[in-house]
Amino acid sequence: MSSDWVILAEIVRARGNKGEVAVNDLTTGPDRFNELGSVTLLGPDDAVKREIEIEEAWEHNGFTILKFKGIDSISEAEALRGLRAAIRPDRRRPLEPGEFFFGDLVDCQVVDAKNIEVVYGRVAAVHDQVGAQGLLELEDGMLIPFVKDICVGIKPEEGRIEVNLPDGLVELFRESQS
Repeated sequence: MSSDWVILAEIVRARGNKGEVAVNDLTTGPDRFNELGSVTLLGPDDAVKREIEIEEAWEHNGFTILKFKGIDSISEAEALRGLRAAIRPDRRRPLEPGEFFFGDLVDCQVVDAKNIEVVYGRVAAVHDQVGAQGLLELEDGMLIPFVKDICVGIKPEEGRIEVNLPDGLVELFRESQS
């Protein structure tokens, strides 16, 4: 994620025949898009494609569906596939104490909760999976389930995530790499 943008969703396909799109939503759901009213559509390398108004957002079959103003056909919606909906950081909602944005976890160092001298690596990406637990992907490709029992100390302000990894996870990963 570029520091100039906060990615909210990626457009995965056209939906319906009135220009709606289904997105992989990285927000708290359709209400956030309705609150925002507009987003910027980004292409590869964060190239700005256009600022676009959101007419409506709702959930359908596990996806957030967005209807953009001026996108009124399947072909217009299909042309948006692969673009990402983003906002500038100053448009993020205020956080409650203890809350964080997934993007704030990228580059955090992942350490053992019992001995913070044991470093597993840095977070390269956070994968929020619809209907499943999220995953932290480390720079070396190791995946760590993003659940409370494992990620016991999430401290993006300190650039650190403390984890209690299940026995054998690191060894299993290393074996798969050889």
